[in-house]
Amino acid sequence: MYERPTTVDAALSLLAKDRWTVLAGGTDFYPALRDQAVTEPVLDISALKGLRGIRREGNSWRIGALTTWSDVISDNLPPAFDALKLAAREVGSVQIQNRATVAGNICNASPAADGVPPLLILDAAVETVSSRGKRHLALADFILGNRATALRPDEIVTGILIPAEIAQGRSHFVKLGTRKYLVISIAMVAARIETGVDNRVTGASVSVGACSVVAQRLRGLEQALIAKPCDDSLAQAVLSAHLAHLSPIDDIRANADYRAEAACELVRRALLGCLT
Repeated sequence: MYERPTTVDAALSLLAKDRWTVLAGGTDFYPALRDQAVTEPVLDISALKGLRGIRREGNSWRIGALTTWSDVISDNLPPAFDALKLAAREVGSVQIQNRATVAGNICNASPAADGVPPLLILDAAVETVSSRGKRHLALADFILGNRATALRPDEIVTGILIPAEIAQGRSHFVKLGTRKYLVISIAMVAARIETGVDNRVTGASVSVGACSVVAQRLRGLEQALIAKPCDDSLAQAVLSAHLAHLSPIDDIRANADYRAEAACELVRRALLGCLT
């Protein structure tokens, strides 16, 4: 069974009656099938009106659920979104970026999802809707684990919301893989720095992905950076203890010790990247 509604209300009506696999860009769904046929009911939301694009709405920036990574790259956004733009260029090939959606990346909930660290440093919230109403969940509360989210069977994601007061300063994203392009992360880091008139740090947010089941903010480091001069000395504030709560794994791409050491270096590079 396959349905492709053109309105949110029509999609929600279908979700209220049966269980569906929700499909947007399809860049995770189809590869996961391998050589198997589609057997579950598919609800294709790619034709829903009004869910694509990035815009300022009151006190928030809204990234519509059908916004693609190419949309992120081409949009004229404040420097605080630079990390998200850099991550967008790391999501597969240009063909994938043209099709894959930002919301799909977080709903897939891979520990190595490129979009999650840049959204975490922007205090992103996920907007979901069902026939019962609307919910806003912090991204950290939405992603529960490896391929697990708080999305209910009768809900769809309609947007990602970024508080305007957080979308300040400059940001940077750094990813380490076994090759330059078309690769799953060994480790990745997003950082955002705000400065005052004396060029000292007034706000900081740093997150690390692919080193835990869910990407993590480095709250201790963020506090340690406050009031530091916004210069090359920022890298010296990064200590391995700031990453001690992460839980990197051993896998085919790297072992846990290497991941931990690499992540620490990537944090330093991401902070320095915020200076340029």
